[in-house]
Amino acid sequence: MTSRTTPRPAARTPRFRPHPAQVVAAAFATTILIGTGLLMLPIATPGVGGASFLDAIFTATSAVCVTGLIVVDTATRWSAFGQVVILLLIQIGGLGIMTFASVIGLAVMRKLSLRSRITAAAEAKSVGLDDVKGLVFGVVRMTLVIEASVALLLGLRFLIGYGEPLGRAVWLGAFHAVSSFNNAGFALFSDNLISYATDPFICLPIAAAVILGGLGFPVIVQLRRHLRMPRKWNMNTRLVLAGTLILLVGGTVYITAVEWSNPATLGPLDWPNKLLVGFFQSVQARTAGFNSVDTGAMDSASLLGTDILMLIGGGPAGTAGGIKITTFGVLFFILLAEVRGDTAVNVFGKRLSRAVHRQAITIVLLAVAVVTASTAALMVMTDISMDKLLFEVISAFGTVGLSTGITAGLPEAGKVILMLLMFIGRLGPITFASALALRDRPTAYELPKERPIIG
Repeated sequence: MTSRTTPRPAARTPRFRPHPAQVVAAAFATTILIGTGLLMLPIATPGVGGASFLDAIFTATSAVCVTGLIVVDTATRWSAFGQVVILLLIQIGGLGIMTFASVIGLAVMRKLSLRSRITAAAEAKSVGLDDVKGLVFGVVRMTLVIEASVALLLGLRFLIGYGEPLGRAVWLGAFHAVSSFNNAGFALFSDNLISYATDPFICLPIAAAVILGGLGFPVIVQLRRHLRMPRKWNMNTRLVLAGTLILLVGGTVYITAVEWSNPATLGPLDWPNKLLVGFFQSVQARTAGFNSVDTGAMDSASLLGTDILMLIGGGPAGTAGGIKITTFGVLFFILLAEVRGDTAVNVFGKRLSRAVHRQAITIVLLAVAVVTASTAALMVMTDISMDKLLFEVISAFGTVGLSTGITAGLPEAGKVILMLLMFIGRLGPITFASALALRDRPTAYELPKERPIIG
């Protein structure tokens, strides 16, 4: 009698499930490529022929990463179609690719898959999955309300104050409202906003939109709910608000003082307009990139101060770039605790998690490494002074968009470096590094402790 054995089922090959950071990075890269293709169409540029691949991909990268660095004049190089494409790329990039995809999914399917919720939460820096749907709708609603309000103010000013035709005034208001709230810095004027440097009805609404966008969506949501109850603000909101106020005031005082007598910037202006321009430039250094004076004519000390503001950036989980105010604030309190000899780091009456210490230090070290390596590479390629190259590198990494005017003249390899910096800066150093990792590496053991001599 023969026995019949049942064959074992073949082992299934485990499905590759990309890390959420890899999904976010791929989504941004795909959007940039689509934008590049649209900008290369003949209809995207006036006259005969389309844009070159390098000009198109640099502009698309700058728009999706809400930076504002340009290699061609936005006002003259791109047609109405090309400018609309840039505007859409700014809006999608500012909202976040996965947030935008979630909106489409909710509109079509009326629900979000678990994977979609995880990737949207990873992009939005959300701490939980239950609130992702509400977060997505809240972000979109808030964005549209702020942009519409700023667009109305700007449109009326262009219409009444400068006699622009109604259609042109509406377009100018809408474009600059979207560009400012998303901290993009693209402008539809060849001199950016230098012609409107002393017009508070143009500069102040744009500055307000930049500040709101730079706070980050979680802060705006909490302020909307508990504006008159500061005791309910969490540590993130307190750090962002305190840091924003200190950096705005400090930046305004510093830039205004250094440039006060500079004949190429603030020198010819009376003192109220000097304060307006100094404040506007301090706001833009927070990752927006509009300029109301010639940045290339600013004193080297102003460029260095602006470097610091650009590197710190704005609030997390918003449209701002840089290492973020919260990261800088955490490092400050770590330093303060170490100097005092405290055993724990306390921030606004709460103890800081040790995991946050490691994250903050990691972000800063990665940022310093990326900025240093990129600046050194550009110094090898060009004869441009280090202060201007460093300014351009930090502006790209911080997704700011301020420029001393050297971007268009960089060699092709230099422009590629700036594109990579914009991409890394928009994703965030840790997210970018996580996207490069092949897999998570959980550790099942701990090694014995030992302390080297520090300092």
